[in-house]
Amino acid sequence: MSAKLNLDKLDYQIIQEMMEDAEISYADLGKKLFVSGGTIHVRIKKLEELKVVKGKKLSVDLKALGYDVIAFIGVYLEKSSLYDTVAKELKKIPQIVRLNYTTGNYSMFAEIVCKDIQELRYVLHDELQKIKGIERTETFISLEESLDRNVVVLPENC
Repeated sequence: MSAKLNLDKLDYQIIQEMMEDAEISYADLGKKLFVSGGTIHVRIKKLEELKVVKGKKLSVDLKALGYDVIAFIGVYLEKSSLYDTVAKELKKIPQIVRLNYTTGNYSMFAEIVCKDIQELRYVLHDELQKIKGIERTETFISLEESLDRNVVVLPENC
């Protein structure tokens, strides 16, 4: 995929640095990578146009905001052909923050963030159960998040 994108070493360095600190100014990043801030600006715009960079996100401590429950839900579908329909419905549930189509035991795997167990119960019982096409679910409650990081991106020739 990278060959089609025609990214060079500088593009990868910019991506890596911005993943570590999206608040760094283009001027400071340029100094760090020995190019001008204008070059960084042009490269970021190119990466956005190529859909490699999809915006910049604020990292928030959800526990500090009162979101105490993180859970993962394995979703069994009645038929795998129902994936698109069920995914569309799951996307309407704001507590679901990540959704993946998977191989293995589950057809889909979702990450859910809730303020408390009552909210989790509501989502599981009142929201998920009404979605046609879901055969059953299996819920895993996270006791602690031990790791949350980005992948290290490298040019193909490294």
